[in-house]
Amino acid sequence: MSKAGIIRASAFFGILALLPLGVKPQWVINLLIFTLMYAALASSWNLIGGYAGYPSLGHAAFFGFGAYFIGIIFENSVGNGYNPFFILPLVGLCAAIISIPIGFIAMKTRKDVFAIVTITLLFMVQTLAYNWRGLTGGAQGKGVAVPPFDPATFGRPYYYVMLILLLTAMSISMYFRRSKIGLSLAAVRADEDKAHGVGIQVTTVKIIAFALSVAIAAMVGAVWGYYEGFIYPQFAVDPLITIGMVLMTFLGGRATLWGPVLGAFILVPAQQYFSYEFGATQFYLLAYAAIFLVIMLVLPRGILPTLTDRIRLKAKIVAEANK
Repeated sequence: MSKAGIIRASAFFGILALLPLGVKPQWVINLLIFTLMYAALASSWNLIGGYAGYPSLGHAAFFGFGAYFIGIIFENSVGNGYNPFFILPLVGLCAAIISIPIGFIAMKTRKDVFAIVTITLLFMVQTLAYNWRGLTGGAQGKGVAVPPFDPATFGRPYYYVMLILLLTAMSISMYFRRSKIGLSLAAVRADEDKAHGVGIQVTTVKIIAFALSVAIAAMVGAVWGYYEGFIYPQFAVDPLITIGMVLMTFLGGRATLWGPVLGAFILVPAQQYFSYEFGATQFYLLAYAAIFLVIMLVLPRGILPTLTDRIRLKAKIVAEANK
């Protein structure tokens, strides 16, 4: 990362780290938590859907896995309240291990079929969550023990853990941009047959990207489940969660470091605002969709790639004019 990039990242995360200390209303903290949640989810989805070009539609299955993991283990007690956070690496590791055989089978298909396979996985996991009542509670849901946090600052631990998960997702994304794995994924995204022909271990790099991607999604889901306090299958394994992270990634720009984060910071507050304005009428979904459509019509490759292309084109025109 360049010096300017380090400064931008330090300023961004520094401001976010200090933000809860100056914000009192709990609804603002709640909005920030969900914004960070979707920023981390979008950044995780970008690892497979952006860099590899394989549009996974089943990430909500692993999000739900993480939520139920916490709910099952900490149904009766969470100790001092921080114990669920300490096992997040275990949640991610378990999700990654489970994803390897799934990815090995799913990656035998090409991109469009892969999307169908992964969304089928999502609905299978959702059905399992509804029907495995002894483990998940079925439609009645699974409760998580209430942590003994101070009510005045209840959301802060969740906020900072979500911030750490966002930093983790972006760090892996940055590594992909600079590493041999990232170059291999870029070759796969451009032309998989040619990538295979030049000796790239196509299946291996795709599975690595998939495993890391779903591991972060599972950890985010675990924090979400703990924060919500009660886990229902229709919310924990919800296709709209996957759709949200996909839209945010496309909006900001696929295969970019900051694109998914930018998309989340635009769409999550917009969704909350329109939900408040239109309430139970559901018109907020139309307004939410309209924002996305307008931006994608004006900036078809996403905000960051399109703006970068226009800035470069303008600079080139100016340079040629000055010759």
